[in-house]
Amino acid sequence: MIRSINKYRHIVLRILLILVVCISYPSHSYAQFNTDRIISIGRNALYFEDYVLSIQYFNQVIKLKPYLTEPYLLRAIAKINLADYTGALRDLNICIDNNPFQPGAYYTRGYVYRQLNEYQKAEQDFNNALLYDPDNKTYRLLRADAKANQQQFTEALKDIDYLLKREPKDPNLLFEKGVISLNNQDTTTAIQCIQLSATYDSQNPANWSALGVIYLQMGQEKEAMNYLTQSINLGSKWAGDYINRGILHYKWHNYKAALSDYNQAITLEPQNSQCYYNRGMLRHELGDYNNALSDFNQAIDLSPNKYEMYYQRAVVNMQLRQWEKAIEDLDILIQTYPYFLPSYHLIAQAHSKLGHDKQAYTYRQTAIRLEEKKDSIQIAQKTSQDTLHSPNTDIQIAKAQPQKRDRRKEFSARAAQSQSEQNQQNKPYQSQTRGDVQNRHADVINRNNISLSYYGSNDGLIRTNYSHPLIEQINHQHALPAPLRLTEQEISLTVDMVNMHFEQITRLSNQIDLYGNNYKLLDDKQKRHIAKLYFARAIEFALVQDYESAIDDCTRTIILDHTFYLAYFARANWRYKIISVQRYESDNNKEIHLALEIMLRDYDFIINKVPDFHYAYYNKANILCAQKEFKDAIAYYSKAIEIDEDFAEAYFNRGLTYIYTDEVNKGIDDLSKAGELGIYQAYNLISRFK
Repeated sequence: MIRSINKYRHIVLRILLILVVCISYPSHSYAQFNTDRIISIGRNALYFEDYVLSIQYFNQVIKLKPYLTEPYLLRAIAKINLADYTGALRDLNICIDNNPFQPGAYYTRGYVYRQLNEYQKAEQDFNNALLYDPDNKTYRLLRADAKANQQQFTEALKDIDYLLKREPKDPNLLFEKGVISLNNQDTTTAIQCIQLSATYDSQNPANWSALGVIYLQMGQEKEAMNYLTQSINLGSKWAGDYINRGILHYKWHNYKAALSDYNQAITLEPQNSQCYYNRGMLRHELGDYNNALSDFNQAIDLSPNKYEMYYQRAVVNMQLRQWEKAIEDLDILIQTYPYFLPSYHLIAQAHSKLGHDKQAYTYRQTAIRLEEKKDSIQIAQKTSQDTLHSPNTDIQIAKAQPQKRDRRKEFSARAAQSQSEQNQQNKPYQSQTRGDVQNRHADVINRNNISLSYYGSNDGLIRTNYSHPLIEQINHQHALPAPLRLTEQEISLTVDMVNMHFEQITRLSNQIDLYGNNYKLLDDKQKRHIAKLYFARAIEFALVQDYESAIDDCTRTIILDHTFYLAYFARANWRYKIISVQRYESDNNKEIHLALEIMLRDYDFIINKVPDFHYAYYNKANILCAQKEFKDAIAYYSKAIEIDEDFAEAYFNRGLTYIYTDEVNKGIDDLSKAGELGIYQAYNLISRFK
């Protein structure tokens, strides 16, 4: 379906006004001033595209005053900019439940439904928004778009005509009407409207581009070439213009110009499979089979469900005498298009080249039978499912689906501040948490175990509470050389730091030696004191990565004081580090399995003795996940989250685990929550898995 090329630059002007009205009048209480101030800071962060940071500010307000509507709406807008539509919907539902009389909230939720291709729900939300603001141009325009996507073209045109009565010379409205008319097979009206749009806005390449597509589809190639060239000369950045002009050059045997246009299309949209496919077709025509194969490989990697590409790759592989690879592609094609005769002839030829006479004969006989039934098959194809149809293996026209204007940018800026639009879409950021973080590649890998250390890095966003009474107690006693902390992000030590910790090991060893080896003569208080010394030395050994010695000292700690529960936790963590190395260096699975059992017993012990120590549940879940025991891992992550509802890492890892088990929707929900809590890498995974 042809999509609109030029969207309105002021698509969210109304939502700004609504948000301004929604802001609570400041009271004289400090708490009110404080939440207003936090919202204001969050809005600033939102405007300057610090989406992840802005979410953290809105989180604070929601915790203080969950009955407010504005922070939910603003947080939803931030999530929309991160392509976290699941999280945005969750916030918008709460926002509307708290106050159902907000056209801006309905508009925003309608926008989200539209992004999710749930056009019926989007239409209903735009209807609700129009109840409160019936003359809003943006709401009505988007409702028309939702109707058009449901093939309700007549109803969609009513909305556009309503707006055109008020603004008959608006080129954007005329363009929208032309697009909808074209989708409604009314080519005459489409041409008239888009030509009028071009009259009022002759410098907009979108108008000439659309006319070029229409005339190309009508077979009027000369007119199509003129319009496409006009669009390109006006600075079109849509790859489709170059693809379509390249097609015309290809048809006219102007191969050099065609190749130049395809190259430019790929430069503009390197992830567009159509660009590579068409260039591959051209290179095949020129006999450049190796480069043609490279293009078809790239096209299929980008669009593995476009099966016509497999046919063309098979043809090239036949030219290169790569019979097995050709057979692989043709098998895929035959499964999808069982009545496409050329596939059977090609695959028979490939098998024959390999000496597979029996298979070659079978495919030839199948082709003969299909040829005999050709007439009945053609009749069946008219009423059958798509899988019975033949693939379109010709060069592909770009059907005027240009890059959509990224409304999320305007959505963010205008919702957050009453300032003119600033185009910062391609602005590079030094901060890894600023801007469109969902477009920054994140590895599909679990977050690390929570460990005990004196050090740890933190990006300042994650809201997990890295504390527990066990930690507070030992720090309050000043039993260790430095305050102990829980961290998921351990740091590498410098040479000076390593030397300092070796010196500390020597000092602690001297203190331990003062008590000798006969602990039976000591009272309980002395034993607990020595236990702390051993534990302190264990931490030091672990920091210099002597995990064997650290584990030995933890064991001595436990022998002296079996209630020193942190020693069980630390011993399990360090044992897992050793196991990780053993897995890499050794194939002794029996030994590794035994070590895992011993380690899991330590986690079980502390879980039994300190059932609210959620880090043990989390770490054990990580181990189970690594063992592919996903069901049990999910149970332990869930328990950790039950204890601490803001346990960001647990949401993140549980989300990935759900995805590993094909429960993608649950996984995305958890990743959304992890992103909300500050793990910004979750947004990239959401955009990939959804």
